[in-house]
Amino acid sequence: MKYISHVTAEGDRWDQIAHRYYGDASLITPLAEANEHLRLVPQLPGGLVVRVPVVDANEELPVEDLPPWKR
Repeated sequence: MKYISHVTAEGDRWDQIAHRYYGDASLITPLAEANEHLRLVPQLPGGLVVRVPVVDANEELPVEDLPPWKR
């Protein structure tokens, strides 16, 4: 799987990162799974490198990673 590196700014949140890269703030599961070494805290400190899995436009996320209204 390919990844993009995102360096956090002070106060970034997981949902903000998901929205920025996936267009959907509820898709934090792929981020959490790719960053098991980072804690799921409400706000992230600045300077952390977060691995963002690249999802091909033709590739669908697994149903369990979608919010209930998109299943």
